[in-house]
Parts: sequence; C-alpha cells; structure tokens
Amino acid sequence: MGPLNQPGCPVVIAVDGGGSKTDLAVLSLEGEVVFHARGGGANPQTVGLDASVAVVRALAAEALEVIGDRPLLQTSVYLAGMDLPVEIEEFSSAWAGGADGRRAVVDNDLFALLRAGTDSPDAVAVVCGTGINAVGVSTDGRTARFPALGALSGDWGGGGDLGAAALWHAARSEDGRGPRTSLDELVPAAYNLGSVREVIEAIHLGRIPARSVADLTPVLFTASTAGDPVAASVVDRQADEIVVLVVTALRRLDLLNAPVPVVLGGGVLAANDSRLLTRIGSGLEEQAPNAHLQLVTAPPIVGAGLLALEAAEAEAEALARARVALEGRSVPLQRIARATP
Repeated sequence: MGPLNQPGCPVVIAVDGGGSKTDLAVLSLEGEVVFHARGGGANPQTVGLDASVAVVRALAAEALEVIGDRPLLQTSVYLAGMDLPVEIEEFSSAWAGGADGRRAVVDNDLFALLRAGTDSPDAVAVVCGTGINAVGVSTDGRTARFPALGALSGDWGGGGDLGAAALWHAARSEDGRGPRTSLDELVPAAYNLGSVREVIEAIHLGRIPARSVADLTPVLFTASTAGDPVAASVVDRQADEIVVLVVTALRRLDLLNAPVPVVLGGGVLAANDSRLLTRIGSGLEEQAPNAHLQLVTAPPIVGAGLLALEAAEAEAEALARARVALEGRSVPLQRIARATP
C-alpha cells in the first residue's frame, strides 16, 4: 500500500459498464487505485434493468468490503444503454438505497469516453463499437444527445450494421443479384465454411449465433484495404454517418466554427482503419474546419474515474495520478484535409 493510499483516506467509486463487461474502480482522493474488479455486462437494454443493477451492486459490495470505514465521497456509474432520460431515472431509482447507501450519479458511458479523451468544456464524443452513438457538451451546460436505439431512431453503424452489410453484399455477390465482391469468399472463410449460402443457413438454423455477424467488421476492412469497391463503399458510409453525428451535435450547440475536440472511441474506430479515419477527417475539414480528432484507446473506466474524482473535488495532481494508475492514454490523429482517392 503506497503512502497516499492509507486507511481512512477518502475514496470514490467509479463504474463503467458495457454489453460484455463492467469495470469498477475505487480511487483514493489522491488518485491511487485502491480496488479494481470486473463483472459481466451491465447494459440494461440487453441484460435488463434488474440484471444490470445486480451486476453493479455485486461489484460495489466487494468494493465496500475493501473500503471499510473510509469516507465514500462519490459513486459514479456510466453504462451503455443509458440513452433515454427514463432509462437513467429507472436505474437511479433502482440503485437508491443499495450497496453504498446513497443515490449514485448515473449516465451514459459516452461521458466516460468523452472525459477519457478531453477535459474541454466544449467537446463531442462518438462511440462506434457494436452500435453507434454520440454526445456533445458545451461550456454553458447544454448537451446534444441522441436516442441511439438503432434503426428505430435513425441510426446506422457499428459492428452490427457493418457486419450485416458485409454478409448482405456477400450473399448478393454469390448469387448474382449484386456486384462481385471479395466478401463472397472472405465471409465464409471467417466461419470456416465453403460458401455464403452455408453461412446463411447456419445462422438461420441457429448453428451459428446471429450476433456473430458483428464480428465480420475486420473482414470488411480487409476487403476495403485490398481495394474492393463494394467493401469500401460500406466503410465510406460508416465514416459519413460519424461525420453527420459530429456535425449535428456541433450545430445544435452552436459550435460548428469552434476549435472543439472530437473524441472517437469504440472497437470499430480503435481498429484504426486508414480509409475510415481519413474520410472522417476530410468530412469534418469541410463542415467543421476547426474541430480536431482524438482517438481514445484508454479503457472507459479511466474517464469514469476522472469524473468521480472531479465530482469529489480532487486536485489536478490526483487526476493525473489516476489516469496513469488506470493505464489510460489517448492518441491524437493527424489533421487530414482531404480523403485519399
């Protein structure tokens, strides 16, 4: 135990939860990690509200045993699936009176991603993982948010849609309804099958989980990088959707011409595909020329931890120490004026 991490020192609890895993960290007010644990997914839209609360509460119970009699100053919970105000309120109400005996700060995990990438009061964050979502914030306290409920709320993108598009184009290439694409070979190869038709049949009959389609995104990027025009068109569509989200958030916050950081995160963006990132850069260059991109590779628990410490009024040195302790880092992207043809 380090000199700053002594019994009796105040602590905060930070939680970041997604579809497959949930991280909880206890941080001292000096920025040291006192405890870290990982549980299952806690996205209430996929596991249900009760299961989501149960996952977070079980992790918090472990944390409280470690904390002992240390003063708990803040509990901050950031979860995927907190897209509507009613969803946030339902989780908050279910949590109240739970493991730590107080009402937690609860919000969408986009805010954790945003804080992991920047501390600017004017900023936009886009997550593109299994799905896609964005949020914008401004100095005056306004936020720009989106329902992010998939096709129901006008969204397109993320691994689910990219993988589905790869399979769709592969099927039409193989049976002649669409243009030829190398996806008709790469997709079945990804499943160790001989044809797209075999893949379709296996998914339809439940021999292959339908959710596995989201894992075809790397196949799409491979085809695009090799010069496949069909795959490239899907990558371009994803880039354009991300640009639309960013520009819309900036417009709603009157920040289109401001020098605003745009934080990018999630598995699709973390793949660092050159065509995708180049087209995003050129799109923003045209529509929001003063915005600058930042790709975050730090785990979202970093941002959740920083937000919890800031809510407890921790010093700047503690925030810096916490970032290092949580092993976070962000990589600024080069400014790109035009997409490569």
